[in-house]
Amino acid sequence: MNYFFKLNAVSILYALMFFVPAELMVNVYRISRLTGWEIGTVNTLTGVFLFIDITAGSVLLYFLAKIWLHGRKANFWNAILWVPYFFLFTYIFASLFPITYGGDDPNPASGLLLIGGFICYPFYILLLTFFGVAAEDKLN
Repeated sequence: MNYFFKLNAVSILYALMFFVPAELMVNVYRISRLTGWEIGTVNTLTGVFLFIDITAGSVLLYFLAKIWLHGRKANFWNAILWVPYFFLFTYIFASLFPITYGGDDPNPASGLLLIGGFICYPFYILLLTFFGVAAEDKLN
């Protein structure tokens, strides 16, 4: 049962790693309106945060999965388990912070980018999991 909770905790972190940059990308107009920053500045900061999130999150989740999950083949379930948590986080965020101003609606292009990221992200998780399992196999 302990492994089950650790697997779900790692899945939650994978979901957060996709959720935070996705929400930043979708809420560019809202962030710009509330902070008074230019849209270009918000886009640049979102890109910087995305790079930091991918780099630091990859390293953190690689070592966390290697330490907590011990290279088991069941780790590959993370490629599927992150999806319900992502939808849960999105629902909670949309419920707590609804769009009340029409100018805050996201750009249609950002939706296309999210769809592409949503399709590619499970392969990224599988790749990280594969390297974690392979590194654990070498140690044993």
